[in-house]
Amino acid sequence: MITLLAMLLILIFTLLGCWHLYWALGGEVMRAATLPTLNGKPTINPRPWLVTLVGVLLLCMGGLVAATTGLVVVPFSASLLSGFCYALAAIFLIRAIGDFNLVGFFKRVRDSRFSRWDTFAYSPLCLALSVGMFLIGRLGAI
Repeated sequence: MITLLAMLLILIFTLLGCWHLYWALGGEVMRAATLPTLNGKPTINPRPWLVTLVGVLLLCMGGLVAATTGLVVVPFSASLLSGFCYALAAIFLIRAIGDFNLVGFFKRVRDSRFSRWDTFAYSPLCLALSVGMFLIGRLGAI
């Protein structure tokens, strides 16, 4: 069961990482739907290097899952790997809850393309990733 969860999380992190790298290289598909907007204008305009960093970190998260579950061997203790999983679980949970304004389940702004995607895809995905990372951290390489 844990291996199936690990493989699913690795797939999701890999896809998300590659998608961010695509955007960093200038890709435009779905980019507008991923930026919070207020009065029709994006509230952030991330630089390509930052989008690249996020993409690389997402790929590393997949590696963390693989290492924590024993799918790959790394020279780090199981407790350190689990700690990173718990930290990511907390970060994804905070993202799912949101800032009570533009992002998350409890956002106030709900009339944009981003907010609709956030309600039905991004926030639920972050919640699922939070639960998945918590379980990986808790169960590890059983």
